[in-house]
Amino acid sequence: MKLITIVGARPQFIKAAAVSRAIQAFNKKRKRIREILVHTGQHYDYMMDKVFFEELELPKSDYHLGVGSGSHARQTGIMLEKIEAVLQKEKPEVVMVYGDTNSTLSGALVAAKLNIPVAHVEAGLRSYNRTMPEEINRLLTDHLSTHLLCPTAQAVRNLLKEGIKDGRTRKVKNVGDVMYDSILYYSKIAEKKSAILHGLNLVNPQSVPPGRDNPQYYLVTLHRAENTDDPRRLKSILRALNEIGKNTPTVLPLHPRTKKMMKVHHLFSFKSIKFIEPVSYLDMLKLEKNAKAILTDSGGVQKEAYWLKVPCFTLREETEWVETVKSGWNVLVGTRMKRIVKEVSHQEGRRSKTRLFERYPKEKEIFGDGKASQKIVQFLVKYFG
Repeated sequence: MKLITIVGARPQFIKAAAVSRAIQAFNKKRKRIREILVHTGQHYDYMMDKVFFEELELPKSDYHLGVGSGSHARQTGIMLEKIEAVLQKEKPEVVMVYGDTNSTLSGALVAAKLNIPVAHVEAGLRSYNRTMPEEINRLLTDHLSTHLLCPTAQAVRNLLKEGIKDGRTRKVKNVGDVMYDSILYYSKIAEKKSAILHGLNLVNPQSVPPGRDNPQYYLVTLHRAENTDDPRRLKSILRALNEIGKNTPTVLPLHPRTKKMMKVHHLFSFKSIKFIEPVSYLDMLKLEKNAKAILTDSGGVQKEAYWLKVPCFTLREETEWVETVKSGWNVLVGTRMKRIVKEVSHQEGRRSKTRLFERYPKEKEIFGDGKASQKIVQFLVKYFG
């Protein structure tokens, strides 16, 4: 079976690494899958791209399309043209896409038009906010896909409401979340290899060694266009972070988009925020695991906080990962300064919520059993031989 995997952004590198590792393990017993990796180049600088391939031990991409940044229309248009050339040349039996980026939609659209089956990993997610480009990408990709590999039971229900169900011409399967596979595999490696806490001077020498019982800082990620491209929202969030940072170190690895918009609007005057460059995946896991709490607008980071048992405050009004909110682990705080500061001020009380995992052990299984990658490989072999 010839499979083409299309990736372009760092969350997709992480997911694809888990599945590629499962493919390699399968092929050791009986070589039946040839994976061709296509990197669109949507993320292209070292800390957003190459370092992830190195750390995750992803095989070098067979095709690097070098698309780079640009408007949604321009970026998607270039991808469509370049991906089409690859698919026409390689003639795969199935194309696999991940998540909700422009790379995801472009790969699905080209494959569908060429009558090549599309397998969508992380299908069925919905925030029900169509002002988000990611939501449009999810919707269209799911309706173009023939094999919908869902991370949760809720995702399956979301598809059913749109008339997408398991049947003769379409397959819908809850395989679990491949990001959970990655957390289980890489968090142990990060604990041994990452020295970022010492590098950023986040270790309190007068305390016990840093760990989940003695976090000393807040970690922030901020990159979604709805927050970065609106100067009022961006300033409000930064003001909140600056206020929080007056009492507890607040670390913000700057996404290139965020950094660009902060320069445009002259928003680098916040002295209580520790701005740093983007970090590698292993360093990010180390920062997440040892944080007092995480403030984020990232879907992936919300889940990682949940799995690592770190309280999370989501800088949005909705989330596609409703399971983390229902569990009580994740709080939607929006973008208004006063609301963010108020919620975070209750942090010490929320730390008792670590007991949720003791009271409700079944919550651990919301995202599967950590074997989603193997299930995806088994699925591919079953339907494509």
